[in-house]
Amino acid sequence: MSQVTVIWLVVAVVMAIVEASTVQLVSIWFAIGAAAGCITSIFTDSLTIQLIVFAVVSALALVITRPLVKRIKVKKAEATNSDRYIGKTGVVIETIDNAAAKGLVKVGGATWSARSLDGEPIEKGASVTVAAIEGVKLMVKQ
Repeated sequence: MSQVTVIWLVVAVVMAIVEASTVQLVSIWFAIGAAAGCITSIFTDSLTIQLIVFAVVSALALVITRPLVKRIKVKKAEATNSDRYIGKTGVVIETIDNAAAKGLVKVGGATWSARSLDGEPIEKGASVTVAAIEGVKLMVKQ
């Protein structure tokens, strides 16, 4: 086994270790390319050919696995129990004033901090509909 073959093998192993130690796909393509370079070094002493094989195989591995990686990385929004309040009607129990960062709404037996969706104040006792939830605040509209 030549010295160049050993170097390619070490590069492939290091890239695989780096890949195994991360939670994202960052170097698997280079590990595959280095393995191809290692195999190529057995058949030819030309470093240029080995580097071309490394680059081409790494690029092909990236192109082939990219759709799979995108599918894996797409995180779907997980519904929470609070999502059940969206679309529900509630009653303002403290006047909603976005400028003063005040306002409380009672929806489904629970009291929430609330802000007006359009920025306009909403008086105590008004009926509102929950349009969205931002953090721990309901975004409501009349």
